[in-house]
Amino acid sequence: MSAKNEMNGGASSLPATIVEGIQNSAAYYRQGSLSAKTDSTVLVIYTGGTIGMVNQNGSYRPLANCMISKLRALPIFNSAAFQQPGSYKEDEDNLLVLQLDTNSEQGSVRPPAASPNRVAYKIIEFDPLLDSSNMAISDWIKIAECIKEHYDEYDGFVVLHGTDTMAYTASALSFMFENLGKPVILTGSQIPIYETRSDGRNNFLDSLIIAGTYAIPEVMVCFFEKVYRGNRCIKADADGFSAFASPNMPPLVQLQVKIKVDYSSIFCQGTQEKFSISTNMCPNVGLLRLFPGITTQTVRAFLQPPVQGVVLQTYGAGNAPNNRPDLLLLFKEAYNWGVIIVNISQCTKGNVGASYATGAALGDAGVIFGGDMTPEAALTKLAYVLGKDTWSLDFKRKMMARNLRGELTTVAQANMSITDSDLIDSVAKYMSLSTREEIVKVKGAIYPCLLCAAAKANDIPALEKLRVTGGHLGATNQDGRTPLHIACREGHINMVHYLLNHGVSVHVRDCRRETPLQDAIEGGHLDIIRVLVQTGALLQQNTMEVAVKMCCAAAENNVKEIEAWILAGADFNSQDYDKRTPLHVAVNLGCTDVTKFLLSQGADFNIKDVFGLTALKIAQSLNQTQVLAVMNSLLQNS
Repeated sequence: MSAKNEMNGGASSLPATIVEGIQNSAAYYRQGSLSAKTDSTVLVIYTGGTIGMVNQNGSYRPLANCMISKLRALPIFNSAAFQQPGSYKEDEDNLLVLQLDTNSEQGSVRPPAASPNRVAYKIIEFDPLLDSSNMAISDWIKIAECIKEHYDEYDGFVVLHGTDTMAYTASALSFMFENLGKPVILTGSQIPIYETRSDGRNNFLDSLIIAGTYAIPEVMVCFFEKVYRGNRCIKADADGFSAFASPNMPPLVQLQVKIKVDYSSIFCQGTQEKFSISTNMCPNVGLLRLFPGITTQTVRAFLQPPVQGVVLQTYGAGNAPNNRPDLLLLFKEAYNWGVIIVNISQCTKGNVGASYATGAALGDAGVIFGGDMTPEAALTKLAYVLGKDTWSLDFKRKMMARNLRGELTTVAQANMSITDSDLIDSVAKYMSLSTREEIVKVKGAIYPCLLCAAAKANDIPALEKLRVTGGHLGATNQDGRTPLHIACREGHINMVHYLLNHGVSVHVRDCRRETPLQDAIEGGHLDIIRVLVQTGALLQQNTMEVAVKMCCAAAENNVKEIEAWILAGADFNSQDYDKRTPLHVAVNLGCTDVTKFLLSQGADFNIKDVFGLTALKIAQSLNQTQVLAVMNSLLQNS
């Protein structure tokens, strides 16, 4: 019988057992819903490198389809005993689970209650696998596109990579990723992970934990119990396990007995735009290192077309010979040709500037001071900036001098003091504290609470004062909630704009594993939901969890919450454990407002639940004339 004929047939009676089942199911929605997800998900991209190589004929070589099987055999990387039947698709052989020790404190800042119980990670293996010495710009693009493709599906990303050019790849990705809101960690090893003395096990394990449990929206390098900002590190040792260093910036994370995160140093891109990638990297860039007696012919040959950008590595604090007018004239000519030249130091540590006349002479020739950028960061930044075809040449030069991704130290960063806050000073004196370490601990305990209190009060000036005195706006309180969670729950749209513009991530989950978007939904703040979705926020619950919560709202005749769920991206035709849609529940309980709203949105009233009943059949059985009239009208107009 067609839907129209069934409609015209009028009401029909239902068996008592089915009616009772419907009523019992509907009553559930007046009591609560399912618990939130407790797992975190990480995508691992295996590009090659020593960490996954095997020894063949005395030399290490990458071997396809070897990494996953080897990891599966290592219990610490595959907690099969902890996997619940039906938790994951059995056909996904490249999916493994890391069980976290939830009984121990993972860090001194983020409370363990906000951490997941497990990190489920999937491995994608590139073909072909590459020694990192063979990496090219096309491979950076391949990694970026892979992360872009899977960005919405995972909480974090780990890239397994060779060590030789890891700093280049990390720097390049940091610029290619625009509006990044999730952690991306590069790691590798000096000895393959399958060998007994491998450093790769700890490096990979640490990377999975940080990517899966800490919402640090940066591209990072994890090596030897430290996590560095990717565009700040260099490979400093060819043989040692501590292969990487960050000469001009301390590590973002130190993984010792406790995991210590320097939240005040996290670089946040202030934006309300969604994550995107920029893959037009200009290849016509190079590194030119000055040395005593370098000839004009050598420099001129280096600056010839098609070269568009040059990283000039000079002496000390950015000095070059000012008694070589031939060289200075050549740099000036290159400037006039449109070549962008960036001055960085040959020294591993330090900043370039115009402190000496020999450095000032370069500035007069149009050379841009690159601060304390590493050669890898300066080169890849040039490729990124020159690839922006819509930017003018003058704007590109300005961008090269500007701190885009935390790649250079600004004056404000250099002069910021941990004791600038009068409040922290007062508390420290009251508690008779004296050392910097003690003050940092007080700050870590007090600031998150103060930030959340300011967000709840919608006090932007107070939040700004806390920020400029070193407070991290994305810091979490004892419940794992950020000021953005609070502002979204309270409906403070101006506060939400302020926090997003200062780089607070929309992806951070609290101890309930819920994001700020969930707070906005539960608060019914539609304007905030629109802003969060525009910024890239997504529903983190699975389809059934969302269906259950929407059915709860339908049972309460709460049109606003239903509308909030739909605006956030929920499917109003999603089905719960009894295959019931919100429309089923609304019709069964006589919630006319929600019923009419769902029908106006195009809800399908012919979907069958586990009892084989449609919302139309239920409406007929209960003789809901108003609802039937609306359905009939929709059928006639279809």
